[in-house]
Amino acid sequence: MKAIMVVGTTSHAGKSFLTAGLCRLLARQGWRVTPFKGQNMALNAYVTPTGGEIGYAQAVQAWAAGVIPRVEMNPILLKPQGNMTSQVIIKGKAVGAVAAADYYEKYFDLGWEMVQESLYRLSLEFDLVVCEGAGSPAEINLKHRDLTNMRVAKHLNATTILVVDIERGGSFAHVVGTLELLEPSERALIKGIVINKFRGDKALLTSGIEWLEEYTKIPVLGVIPWCDRMLPAEDSLDLLDRKTNQENRDLNLSIIHLPRISNFTDFDPLEAEASVSINYVGIKDSLGHPDAVIIPGSKTTIRDLLALKETGLAQQLQDYAYAGGTILGICGGFQILGQRIIDPEGLEGEPGEYSGLGLLPITTIFSGNKIARQRQVFSNYPQVGLPVDGYEIHQGRSRINQKTREDREDYHQIFDDPGLGLVNHSQSVWGCYLHGIFDNGPWRRSWLNHLRKQRGMSSLATGIPNYREQREAGLNSLANVVEKNLNLKTIFSNQYY
Repeated sequence: MKAIMVVGTTSHAGKSFLTAGLCRLLARQGWRVTPFKGQNMALNAYVTPTGGEIGYAQAVQAWAAGVIPRVEMNPILLKPQGNMTSQVIIKGKAVGAVAAADYYEKYFDLGWEMVQESLYRLSLEFDLVVCEGAGSPAEINLKHRDLTNMRVAKHLNATTILVVDIERGGSFAHVVGTLELLEPSERALIKGIVINKFRGDKALLTSGIEWLEEYTKIPVLGVIPWCDRMLPAEDSLDLLDRKTNQENRDLNLSIIHLPRISNFTDFDPLEAEASVSINYVGIKDSLGHPDAVIIPGSKTTIRDLLALKETGLAQQLQDYAYAGGTILGICGGFQILGQRIIDPEGLEGEPGEYSGLGLLPITTIFSGNKIARQRQVFSNYPQVGLPVDGYEIHQGRSRINQKTREDREDYHQIFDDPGLGLVNHSQSVWGCYLHGIFDNGPWRRSWLNHLRKQRGMSSLATGIPNYREQREAGLNSLANVVEKNLNLKTIFSNQYY
């Protein structure tokens, strides 16, 4: 199996962007291509058809390559859960939680075995692999236990591209410093440099590029201009600064930025809606008066619930709901909306029982058996009979509590699966376990139209395609940007492209 590796001088240099673009370009040329990332640390996960978890970025890259995501594309996934610990996912299955200091001692040998095994299995079906590195390949304190960058590149003898983010400043120093810290055998694999996220006149870079090529003896393949976000973000750090254009957007949705927010890729389809404005609200911020509030998934539901209470945002959410505001909780957010969360085994810390926001009549009990599976169901609300698909990733099981005499409201199943979601009779409090729910265009528009009707607005068309079609257009646009701005034939000749 032929191999291309994309590494970066820093995190957020554009490795995922370039990997996805190359996957789409090479698939266009007729190659049977697969993405690969040996080890990923992310809270945005996707569930494959076999029920395995991988990083969401690798799922997007698989779609770019025109293939079905599978666990071999990301054999090791680390999901941070606070206190310097992470849940370890190997070949799609959770195998435990480990402290950062103990991870490599416990899992390095097994991890490298899984990386090699996965690459071998992929080689049986694909002609070419496009690998993504992680962070920087030149972290000298980590290189001896690298499972993602140059160890993989050397194993595959991969044509390697080094990408640098010029937006951060100091890009030439980043490139030279990275190359200087690589071993000669590693540096020999670097066949091209890509300058990413450039704003301004490219002519101003000419002298710098000439110097860089002369100094490093490695060609600069091109300069990619700054692009509006074309791929889902892997890191939640930029969410609080991310705001949609307010112009001509008449629905205002607020998403709670939980400290350990996960699967915020759920909301990309909402950001793509021309009538919807998205605002991420920090737990110390004022909630305000949005048209609806969404509580997203969380890697550690109990800790995030306690953080909401400590900052007073929990009370704001309750007051907002009691005043008739609309709230939707997804996965961990669904659990937070309930009456009780019980952790008898201490999976999230100390064993105990915790009071939720009390807005839905459910009790959630955590257990060691994690649920990860794709789902296809039909909706009961806000419209009957709409096909909806997505995926579940959660540790807890939720049950509906018996109705007491104090209960004044009835609750209904959102889907034809009774355990997947619940809504109150006035359709102001919603909760479900289904990630990817907004990918379903007709259901998304139906839910948005429910909000619009409450506010006296006209309805939007509901017979629209699912978000997958929009994602396909975005991947083609991404590939076009890469093709237009990079001279890939400099290193690939006619072998690949």
